[in-house]
Amino acid sequence: MTDGGTLAAHASLVAREYAIPAVVATGDVTRRLRAGQQVTVDGTAGTVTPHDEPVAERR
Repeated sequence: MTDGGTLAAHASLVAREYAIPAVVATGDVTRRLRAGQQVTVDGTAGTVTPHDEPVAERR
């Protein structure tokens, strides 16, 4: 997840190379999330869902 960038940005290219989801150009994701907070990233939909409790405890 990045605040800025494009589909040709370094973060996008690395994510594509390693087949991991990425959401770029959010504008403010690094201000809205706290360090260590768990999230679910849907790179296809371009969404980031924050979780208040650890993901393992939600199951």
